[in-house]
Amino acid sequence: MNPNDDFNHYESIYWVFTQFCNDSCAHCYNLSGPQGEKISLADCLAIVANLPDHLGRLILSGGEPLVERDKLYAILDALQERYRGTTQIMLQTNGDLLDGAILDQLLARGVSRIDIASIDRFHRHQGERQAELETLFRSRGMAGDDTDPLIDKEHFLKPGAASYGFWGATESMWLGGNWARGRAMATDVWLRDPKHNFCAILSGARGFLGGTDLPQECSIQLWKINPCCPGTRYPLGDARREKVSEVLARAAKSKFMHKLNEGDPLYIGETLGITAAYAQSRAEHHQNICLWCDEFFEHNLDPQNPTKPLASEARQKA
Repeated sequence: MNPNDDFNHYESIYWVFTQFCNDSCAHCYNLSGPQGEKISLADCLAIVANLPDHLGRLILSGGEPLVERDKLYAILDALQERYRGTTQIMLQTNGDLLDGAILDQLLARGVSRIDIASIDRFHRHQGERQAELETLFRSRGMAGDDTDPLIDKEHFLKPGAASYGFWGATESMWLGGNWARGRAMATDVWLRDPKHNFCAILSGARGFLGGTDLPQECSIQLWKINPCCPGTRYPLGDARREKVSEVLARAAKSKFMHKLNEGDPLYIGETLGITAAYAQSRAEHHQNICLWCDEFFEHNLDPQNPTKPLASEARQKA
């Protein structure tokens, strides 16, 4: 990966603009719920202004985006003003609040795909609205051929009619070995699997700097810029105050971030003398590779700029 690559041309960003939600699911990795964290509309609009100038797709998620509907509409309007229809806008929702009038507003404001991410045993309705929502989507001419949320490079920019999909958490994925976060840990529904490397797939860190077969994708959790959806121990930057492209360019100069970009956090500490064998032993101790990554960040990287190491005397000793 060339550190001088232009991150102002970027493929995909996953933005959780609210953790406020009408539900409080046992598996929620970001503690979304009725008391979930929110940011102001002014902050949201500042983040829109700090997104890359050329962006293939933006995935808006939560929390539950439709709980903060006025804020969502304002974000969508700002995105239309900024990108003039050149960016695919995707929305992830549990579908509980969706009806025909709201769907018409979303489509009119440029949403081109809606994913109902609640077809599982953890959400309140456990997929009971799927048939009703599918009828609603088809009544608006939406296509439902692709139900996989991990849309590859060849398909997520495909022009055509708006589309929809249904999916949810499973024991092998979205819990699997990765959601060792938030309420999933408090309720003990995350599954221990130190061999499950979420970093290596889309929504993990692999490819966030480019140079792989996956779309370039980073995550913004409220305002925190991360290389992956679960989020690293420290964020790479603040999307309210920094251009996302500049934060990514800074990350591209870091050897630590290159290892995450390759999808291999077991090698993140090799330049500091921390071997992959030691990292694997720590992942086995934690029963989770993401928790090893957290440990590495906490003991070795600067919290204010995690692209840089701590002073040598403060670092972890393998």
